[in-house]
Amino acid sequence: MNRLLSEALKHYTEAIKRNPDDAKIYSNRAACYTKLLEFTLALKDCDECIKLDPKFIKGYLRKATIYTAMKESEKAKHSYQKALEIDPNCTEAQEGYRSTLIQENSDPEAVRKRAMENPEIQQILGDPAMRLILEQMQRDPNALKDHLKNPDIASKIEKLLEAGIIAIR
Repeated sequence: MNRLLSEALKHYTEAIKRNPDDAKIYSNRAACYTKLLEFTLALKDCDECIKLDPKFIKGYLRKATIYTAMKESEKAKHSYQKALEIDPNCTEAQEGYRSTLIQENSDPEAVRKRAMENPEIQQILGDPAMRLILEQMQRDPNALKDHLKNPDIASKIEKLLEAGIIAIR
């Protein structure tokens, strides 16, 4: 398989030398690089492809696939969004975007990391009173009922739940 991909790379590289303005050739070579796990080279070809033809949707789809493989979901989502701007009915872009969202939200560590980058979440967790309330809730689950009576605290707890910082069982 690698031998075939290496041969294909050689041919695409030669084709680029002969016709450096053809976005499709860069896109196809990017696909080869992706299969060889040469993501940096693949991204470089995708960028060149998009530069040559900003409306060539395949360049954005390949780029999104590469970012997904690199576990860079924000960049993958951005590339899928660019593809959807070109063609809102593109099934591959719609499914890729949806899949990236699901994958992103199924990784508890990634959810927590994103939440911790949110200034509002940082503020809530930095509040000494809220920290005491959260510690109390950990020791005594029934304390939650009392704290939910206070609308301000209930709102903060709801934000922490939505962000995936805390969970109630």
